[in-house]
Amino acid sequence: MIGRFLVELLIAQGARVRIASLDDPSRAHPEAEFLRMDLTHYENCLKACDRMEYVLHLAGIKGSPLMTATRPASFFVPTITFNTLMMEAARKTGVKRYLYTSSIGVYAPADRFYEDDVWKTFPSDNDRFAGWAKRMGELQAEAYKIEHGWGEIAIVRPANVYGPYDNFDPRNAMVIPSLIRRAMDGENPLLIWGDGSPIRDFIHAKDVARGMLLAGERAPGCWPINLGSGTGSSIRRIVEIIVEHLKKKPEIVWDTTKRSGDQIRLMDISRARSIGFEPSIPIEKGIPEVMDWYDQHRSEIGRRYNVFTS
Repeated sequence: MIGRFLVELLIAQGARVRIASLDDPSRAHPEAEFLRMDLTHYENCLKACDRMEYVLHLAGIKGSPLMTATRPASFFVPTITFNTLMMEAARKTGVKRYLYTSSIGVYAPADRFYEDDVWKTFPSDNDRFAGWAKRMGELQAEAYKIEHGWGEIAIVRPANVYGPYDNFDPRNAMVIPSLIRRAMDGENPLLIWGDGSPIRDFIHAKDVARGMLLAGERAPGCWPINLGSGTGSSIRRIVEIIVEHLKKKPEIVWDTTKRSGDQIRLMDISRARSIGFEPSIPIEKGIPEVMDWYDQHRSEIGRRYNVFTS
């Protein structure tokens, strides 16, 4: 999802790009080299990094609160494996600059997340498996800086990212793509977990891609940077935006017996702003854009690699 926009930005700047992914090749940019491979195998990581000057590591596992609670190994094992192996392969092959994608999941519950607070706390119980796996990648970067003198590793922590090319499978998708698919496919009544009050920091994938390039170019090594909108939106507001852009309005039913995660999760983005980053796509604009994309690309939805169904 983020990688698609990042590749477009890089190719527009004249870069020669190689993509390593488990996705269907049809989803790749036509001007990029595409390697369909599993990065939990070290030999594949070496192939992906071979002759590369810059490696931007975006591979990750995204899933709903239900998947987080019931399928924790599906987050933890591949995440810690491909994070560890890709960074080691990049070091071994002499990569000049590396970008490590961490997560908002590394934070403990708080009203607002500040980068330097992470190691004073533990990840939220709702994110502890994925959160610890992501934290280990950050520690690996620091260990390389100490032992090998390789300090050219930028670290970004994206907030709750949404956009075209997302996972729209309602069985395991995150809240925005799941709601978009269910609403646009005509679910009525539209059943939503919780009461809609939890507040999240949602950021469009295009904005995250721009922030990653800035971090890769300007951020000091091993200096984690939050990439969020800096503002909060309630789940209820997300539902309102989606329903506003439907021709046929469904009945909304809130299931308050179901878990809905931490109450507030917002990012401080002062550090990102210090390197020139400013989010540009508000959810009022971004969500309708994703709804239009989904409507025009329904046939492509099944081509996205999904760890929970593969």
